[in-house]
Amino acid sequence: MNLQEYRNLFTEILMGNVTEAPYDNAGYINYVKLNNSRMKRWTKQGTIEPELAKAISSIDQPQKWVLITEPWCGDAANSIPYIEKIAALNSNITLEVQLRDSDSEIDNYLTNGGKSIPKLITRDAEGNDLFTWGPRPAEAQALVQEQKKSDAPADEKYGEILHWYKEDKGKSIQTELLDLLS
Repeated sequence: MNLQEYRNLFTEILMGNVTEAPYDNAGYINYVKLNNSRMKRWTKQGTIEPELAKAISSIDQPQKWVLITEPWCGDAANSIPYIEKIAALNSNITLEVQLRDSDSEIDNYLTNGGKSIPKLITRDAEGNDLFTWGPRPAEAQALVQEQKKSDAPADEKYGEILHWYKEDKGKSIQTELLDLLS
């Protein structure tokens, strides 16, 4: 699916037109609603750093970017708008979205043995992996690893990571993608 189809999926879920698990659970519907709002905010407010824009613009060979995600994923909602903006800077980049829980390639791109998302796989025209990124910026990943050692309530941990994304404003993902492109 392309990114517009992915965005349309949010609407379909929120309208009640998608009722398979996990979207038969009110908690997941709430995540989708919140993530839809976050994606809209970062799409509107997020900016791409000039150095990254220059590096993306210099890609002169076709690349396929495969983005594995799900509408319920909070990390994805805070990263995908930036990936979308970055990919749109160069017509040599084709962006494909795969749903993690529906016939995706996630089993080939595990993080510490888990199916963590979002996961971005960048490939050349022959289908060779150039690099992968995800499931979140390294600093946020370190925060999540620390949280796993904590007995704090899940809502508190969730709020902490959301605060991190709000303060970061997409800078870390851009720095990391620039490093991967170099």
